[in-house]
Amino acid sequence: MENYSPLIIQRADPYIYKHTDGYYYFSASVPAYNLIELRRSKTIAGLAHAMPRTIWCKHDTGTGEESELIWAPEIHFINGKWYVYYAASHTTDFDENGMFQHRMYVIECEAPDPMETEDNWVEKGRVQTPIDSFALDATTFEHQNKLYYVWAQKDPEIFGNTNIYISEMENPWTLKTAPVMLTKPEYDWETQIFAVNEGPAVLHRNGKFFLTFSGSATDENYCMGMLYADENSDLLDPASWTKLDHPVFTSDVKHDLLGPGHNSFTVSEDGETDLLVYHIRNYADIKGDPLYDPNRHTMIQAFDYDENGFPVFGNPVKFTEL
Repeated sequence: MENYSPLIIQRADPYIYKHTDGYYYFSASVPAYNLIELRRSKTIAGLAHAMPRTIWCKHDTGTGEESELIWAPEIHFINGKWYVYYAASHTTDFDENGMFQHRMYVIECEAPDPMETEDNWVEKGRVQTPIDSFALDATTFEHQNKLYYVWAQKDPEIFGNTNIYISEMENPWTLKTAPVMLTKPEYDWETQIFAVNEGPAVLHRNGKFFLTFSGSATDENYCMGMLYADENSDLLDPASWTKLDHPVFTSDVKHDLLGPGHNSFTVSEDGETDLLVYHIRNYADIKGDPLYDPNRHTMIQAFDYDENGFPVFGNPVKFTEL
């Protein structure tokens, strides 16, 4: 499997989904944080040059929800329909806790081809959680005829910015069960500058579920951690999950491959090789707020498994072009 480095420049929070129609679908945060776009290709390399299609634009500023900072859209196919999960705010201001004010939302497309027209996408509204607080980075997965929702959210009673939660879903826009916290920032490597657990991604392999996430500030400290659970366990029971005490994917400072994270997973064209999708920066000297520096680039690389069936991600691959 060839590594593409970078695959797409200036696209953070990348998500790649390989559908049964043979296409790879790509979604990510755009630098202006003002819309959701999709691109698709029959090959991974082709995503780099595929024409983006805007499927949804933020509401006009001042009109309320979803008018600012559209973050981390993920495209999913559930029960014969397309869904994109994303986070949005009504303002760029911080709340009383010094946090952004994002909540989680979802749009739906019943058309077989999600690229056809923006009009095919319908707002299903906010995904409501018991705590009305900063929430983002939702992903979903299905197992044993159940749909699960995993996301990051601030609990005012817990130290730090965000924790990772899981819930079963009643439908693709409604939670069915009370949220269960799976991990919170506690180790040095996930509390650098900011105490953060965010960007969850789920991988089901070798009889286990692996849940990766990103920790610390979004500069060179950003890195990936991981939890795992047996596939036959109760995934809504925190005791089913074991959190590793060390990061599984970190910056390569020597080669200026900095802050790898907010990952997702896909597979190669032949379906044989698992691929790690993530974003990275290639310099540390960021002027101003890192959020508004557009140079987080989408990367993709193959990975393998150790003798215990655990993924081994290695190190970020070197840039071959930029």
